Amino acid sequence: MIAWAGRIFTVLGAAHLLLGLALLAPSHARTWFTGGLWMPEGTLAQMGPASGAFWMTFGSFGAPLLVLGLTVLWLRRKGITPPAFIGWTVGAWSVAAGLVFEPAPWIAVTVAAGLLVAGTRRAARTPSPAPQ
Repeated sequence: MIAWAGRIFTVLGAAHLLLGLALLAPSHARTWFTGGLWMPEGTLAQMGPASGAFWMTFGSFGAPLLVLGLTVLWLRRKGITPPAFIGWTVGAWSVAAGLVFEPAPWIAVTVAAGLLVAGTRRAARTPSPAPQ
C-alpha cells in the first residue's frame, strides 16, 4: 500500500509538472524570465495568463508532490514506515481542494493518501523482526 501511494504521488507530481511545462511554458516563458511576473497584470486574485501559467507549472504542487512520492518510495526501500500524518495531511488537502476545484485529479491524490494511511496503520500492527 505504501509503495502504491508513493508511485501515485510520483506519477501525479511528474505529470502535472511536465505536462504543465510542455503545454504552458512555451507561450509564457519569455514573460516569466524577463520579470513579467514581478509586476503582475492586477492582483493575485485577478491573474493574467502568464501568472496563471506560472501557478500551473513552477508554482504548483507538482514538484512537491513528486518529491513526496519519491521520498515515500525511498523510505519504503529502506524499510522505514512514513509517518501517518503525511497521509492525513495530504488527504485533507486533496479533499478540500477537490471540493473547491474540479475537474482535477484530486481523487487520485485522495486515494494515494488513503493508501498511505492504511499502509502505515498496517505497518504499525505488524511486529518488526528483532535486531540481531
